Amino acid sequence: MIARRFLWVVAIITFAVIALAFVWRFAGDRLLAGVLVPDAVFDAAAAGAAPDYAKDGSWVARPGMANDPSSFRPDGASAGVRGDTAVFFIPPTAAFGTSQWNERSDAGSTADRLAGFLRIEASALADAGPLWAPHYRQAVLGSFLAKDADDVASAAAALDLAYGDVAAAFAAFLARQPKDAPIILAGHSQGALHLMRLMREQVAGKPLAGRVVAAYLVGWPISISADLPALGLPACAQRDQPGCLLGWQSFAEPAEPQTLIAMFEAGTGLAGLPRKGTNMLCNNPLTGGRGDAAPAASNPGSLVPSANLKAAQLVAPGVPARCDARGLLLIGEAPSGYPAFVMPGNNFHVFDYPLFWAAVRQDVTARVAAWKAAH
Repeated sequence: MIARRFLWVVAIITFAVIALAFVWRFAGDRLLAGVLVPDAVFDAAAAGAAPDYAKDGSWVARPGMANDPSSFRPDGASAGVRGDTAVFFIPPTAAFGTSQWNERSDAGSTADRLAGFLRIEASALADAGPLWAPHYRQAVLGSFLAKDADDVASAAAALDLAYGDVAAAFAAFLARQPKDAPIILAGHSQGALHLMRLMREQVAGKPLAGRVVAAYLVGWPISISADLPALGLPACAQRDQPGCLLGWQSFAEPAEPQTLIAMFEAGTGLAGLPRKGTNMLCNNPLTGGRGDAAPAASNPGSLVPSANLKAAQLVAPGVPARCDARGLLLIGEAPSGYPAFVMPGNNFHVFDYPLFWAAVRQDVTARVAAWKAAH
């Protein structure tokens, strides 16, 4: 009798876990929206004063900083040598608050989370040279889950405020660089979204475009026909190509990208054309090319972080990668070791850089060498 009851308990628990996993996979975004979208009207004053980028404390990473998170190296990685090509990295969303639409990224748990994201993302680019990453008044996570008209308007205003900080930080970054020196632009998630706008407004058609070694616009969908023509650089076609941009979004299989595609198709692209029905840009970080596939044996190392993002192990070979017809980067079955931050639909968004950490490290080094050879 006791054994039978035990089996019933195990069966009930197993069923509950499966049911919860099913709900998370197919309705997780709706559940998150109900919890994370702020119940307030946008108020710029609530976000506080803009950062002063002349002050060291307004940067989450910068040259000479003690405990610079971009200097992190996972267990199993070589130390590397930093070059002289400066990197401007726009961090992803670390602000998860719900009381207002923007949140400062330089205090409390948000600052800790942001430093963790830079350890597992920006560190892959840091061999290129001095890396600068600004704190800014981020649009909170719920901004990207807004649905009703008032919330959508507040989210748009929050993103505009955040972009204003990023643009100011970029100006301060450029002022610190030698004239005509090469630079690398990069971002992830919200950071990639702001980088798209920055490239449209300050790179496309400007002399600055000739100084860009590469731009990594990772974790935000880019329409090949509706966005790419406005960004001022072509998509990278091979690893030894300088002066180009890369973008990808990582999904394990089976991928359920409906939420991503709905968001992507809802708006107009930066080139003034509708995104609906267009394909997303997919570069393969394992090859440095576009729209292709590579096996796990081609991945020199996936970074597997601890849950608190303060430690990590480099595992080689890493995951495989192939671009599908929609423009998603598929990594096969969900890899082990990534229990935290995996999003509904098998979306490995948070790990867009870590899954290909060693390959990105090789990629940026190769593109710097190619740019210098061409100039």
